[in-house]
Amino acid sequence: MDVESLRHAARVILDGGLVAYPTESCYGLGCDPRRHQAIRRLLRLKHRSWDLGLIVIAAHLDQLYPYIDLSPSPVIERITKVWPGPYTWLVPARPGVSSWIRGKQENIAVRVTAHPGAAALCRYARRALISTSANRHNRRPARKAAEIRREFGDEVDYILEGRLGDRLSPTEIRDAITNQIIRSG
Repeated sequence: MDVESLRHAARVILDGGLVAYPTESCYGLGCDPRRHQAIRRLLRLKHRSWDLGLIVIAAHLDQLYPYIDLSPSPVIERITKVWPGPYTWLVPARPGVSSWIRGKQENIAVRVTAHPGAAALCRYARRALISTSANRHNRRPARKAAEIRREFGDEVDYILEGRLGDRLSPTEIRDAITNQIIRSG
């Protein structure tokens, strides 16, 4: 993954586009969480309902502050012990966070990624990103750029090619308040 490709992918995101990029276990589809039109487009592309919510990834915790409420005392300690890493947490959302991101829940799913390419994309875009697997709803996530091209054609604005992480399954999701596993990894 070269610097020019990362810059181009970040520009596409900042302009409201959709980018496919490698993550810990598969290719992800991402966009700017502040652009509701991009989120709606991503959900239509995946054939996914808004009420399920989406994951927001970041290169560092500071990028998540606009979306999360870390006031419950055990939350910050619990999540920072394993970040950056392949752990997604359901954290109380800040007031005003769009239901397009959190779905029907009051919590928001967030991760500080340790994947070098996904983290670099967040750094180049200078923000956290929506991150969901690159697939139509209930289909197998893409593990190769060619699969994204076959599945989505030109509906994805840019494919940032690179190496996937070592994981074979999606990241674990836990509730940050109760520590309950919502989805095992």
